[in-house]
Amino acid sequence: MVSSSASGVLTLLHTACGAGILAMPYAFKPFGLIWGFLMIIFCGLCSLSGLLIQGRVSKYAETRTASFFALSQITYPQLSVVFDLAIAVKCFGVGVSYLVVVGDLMPRIFDAFTSHSLLLNRNFHISMVMLFIVSPLCFMKRLDSLRYASMIAISSVAYLCVLVVIHFGWPSEEIHAIRGEVSVGKPAGPISAVFSCFPIFVFAYTCHHNMFSIINELRENTTSTIYKVSAVSVFCAMSLYLAIGGCGYATFGSNVAGNIITLYPQSAATIVGRIAIALLVMLAFPLQCHPARASIDHILHFIKDKTQDASAGSEESQLIVPTPEDVLVEEDSPQQRAVVPLEGKRFVAITTGILVFSYLLAISVTSLARVLAVVGATGSTSISFILPGIFGYKLIGSEFKSGQIPKSTKWFRRLSLLLACWGVVVLVTCLSATIILGANH
Repeated sequence: MVSSSASGVLTLLHTACGAGILAMPYAFKPFGLIWGFLMIIFCGLCSLSGLLIQGRVSKYAETRTASFFALSQITYPQLSVVFDLAIAVKCFGVGVSYLVVVGDLMPRIFDAFTSHSLLLNRNFHISMVMLFIVSPLCFMKRLDSLRYASMIAISSVAYLCVLVVIHFGWPSEEIHAIRGEVSVGKPAGPISAVFSCFPIFVFAYTCHHNMFSIINELRENTTSTIYKVSAVSVFCAMSLYLAIGGCGYATFGSNVAGNIITLYPQSAATIVGRIAIALLVMLAFPLQCHPARASIDHILHFIKDKTQDASAGSEESQLIVPTPEDVLVEEDSPQQRAVVPLEGKRFVAITTGILVFSYLLAISVTSLARVLAVVGATGSTSISFILPGIFGYKLIGSEFKSGQIPKSTKWFRRLSLLLACWGVVVLVTCLSATIILGANH
């Protein structure tokens, strides 16, 4: 494994900073500046808690094989396929949304240079991006291989941040003309708007589906290194969200739109900003493909092993042998399950399937807002809060006898339980906001 800490930070930061960063100023609208800042900080700390717990529980899996599937086999093996299904659906849906954004954005970019019908066709741009950019990156087996793509994507986010800050500091006459009222110290919207925008803050830091892969690839995957990578990633994302969200909202006030880049006057800087966002989303697709591919592989193994068990009678599958709940499966223990590597024809087949179905869905629809909102409210919340919390509460401290658990370990267990409960609250709140209020994330 040759992944460095810096590479891990870049990958996590790239995973978190997707197209949703464009909606961050809009999320401030019902909260106002101060409460918007507090929401970004609070949700960032919740997300960091999930990453830290993932780092801690990864040590209960076999060396460099940590995954949601592996930990679910230790804790709740009967639900492992459900966990992986949620991850696969969530990542697939978000990946498709990135292609939809590419199809919407690229024709607007080319409209400034040409009137040729082919170059203004969304399906043409989706096809070209899928063929020459997304597909080659998705066939890379390790997240560390995407570090250069992540560097380009983070540079795009940095450019957007500079663009927003400059327009805030030196607004043009066109911006002055459309600027609305800015609320500083108190919420500025009705309760329905608060619940509608709340999911934007919650899901802004969703990068947990790639955390275990990063842990497995780190050159030095000690607990302290994992904590450092998690903290740096979250605080970098938090700084970007505070700058873009706060300055973007302060620039346009109550007239801020869901996509901040659409409000700026047409100029060379704005066109470059749109190109930067297009690069961001197309380079983010492989970071969704990687965990989706792994989860689909686990599901196929689960189905295969169940079929073999049914035909062989009492013969147990090596991959999913259940472990008694009161016995800790320690690292390098013979009780740990064999790991079947994802490679060869199976790797190619699953990756090709994801790419083909994503492409067909992206050119068939123009909006996945409601579907992705439901998937995000359930899948993202489960991956970020509920599953890390359950795994942490179940595993952390299980190697100690009752009454001998250190205080720091007890603190981690309580944090895990609190995070799982918070995840349930977020799931109910965000799903209700999506279904009843029509919130789009």
